[in-house]
Amino acid sequence: MAKRRANGEGNIRKRSDGRWEGRYTAGHDPVTGKQIFKNVLGKTQAEVREKLTAAIAEAQKIDVVVSDKMCVCDWMDTWLENFEKPNMRASTYESYEGNIRLHVNPGIGYLKLNKITTLDLQKFFNRLLTDGRIERKESEGKPKGLSVKTVSNIRTMLYSAFDKAVAEHLMVSNPVVGCKLPKREKQEMKTMQIEDLGRFFAEAKASGKFEFYYVELSTGMRRGELLGLKWEDVNYEKKTLAIRRQVIRVQGHIEEGPLKTTNAYRTVAIGDDVVDLLRDLHEREGNGSPYIFPSPNGGPQDPDSVLPMFKRILKRAGLPEMRFHDCRHTFSLVALANGVDFKTLSAMLGHYSVAFTLDVYGHVNDDMKRDAADKVSGVLKSAL
Repeated sequence: MAKRRANGEGNIRKRSDGRWEGRYTAGHDPVTGKQIFKNVLGKTQAEVREKLTAAIAEAQKIDVVVSDKMCVCDWMDTWLENFEKPNMRASTYESYEGNIRLHVNPGIGYLKLNKITTLDLQKFFNRLLTDGRIERKESEGKPKGLSVKTVSNIRTMLYSAFDKAVAEHLMVSNPVVGCKLPKREKQEMKTMQIEDLGRFFAEAKASGKFEFYYVELSTGMRRGELLGLKWEDVNYEKKTLAIRRQVIRVQGHIEEGPLKTTNAYRTVAIGDDVVDLLRDLHEREGNGSPYIFPSPNGGPQDPDSVLPMFKRILKRAGLPEMRFHDCRHTFSLVALANGVDFKTLSAMLGHYSVAFTLDVYGHVNDDMKRDAADKVSGVLKSAL
């Protein structure tokens, strides 16, 4: 009986055209059981021997039968649906699916999974930065390239997908390693000035949104968390709000979803003014919907409707344009300026660590230190 050649076993011979050839087995077909042969070529025996050694080592690391037939688009769909989807939030899945469908598959999806290189990916990322925006009505007038943040998110997604491919023996190494992106510029933090709050609240009252913004500026909640508040989350005696869910948009549908992180599940204290405001609001309007800030039909409010309304109120109040998230920054800076420490603030905001809170608001701490130094100096000077 003929000897069954072991995986990776190879031999070298000189061909009739003068070149040297190294042949090796790269596994067995799972259906027929037949050996799969591969070869390498070179001008000299020594060159082929070196190539053959490297090829055999690679064949022993990856499942050649599967990886030779699989393109990047095949793996991305497999990875997302089978490995990631069961453990991710619906909004995250929607983001990943969109990036794969709109950018990854058209850009590099046709490439063989085990052949894609770091250079292929670097060129792909560069194209996204300069000309990656999908042409549609809402993108008219915007730059053609995607933001560094968006491309960085796609890079992170590909890194995870290819890392899993390496673990599944479909790739030798992760080609995302070594790809470079420009540094993300920190978006300038905008906050509402204390002296502007009166005008803002006046316009918010005129728009019927006063309670919504007052609660936001009193707690610093994320947009989805604020929309997800229900009357059952209010404890009037303990003066607290329980943050247990958020409202999100998934594939055009408005629904409840889990919070961003484990730390985001929290209970925040509220002042007497907020307690009275919520009690009055509940008596006036809180019987028809479980949500504190519902949509007109009583269901959850569309998160995408918040920013346009916010911008209209700012404009009517004669205030500069900013993001709704800047209300959260305004709350944070007011809290710090009035003696709230970073550990307490981090818990109030639902950050995953105090270090993150310090990274975001550390510059405020420097201002507070200078202010404290000036106050101490003032006391000492008066003593003199």
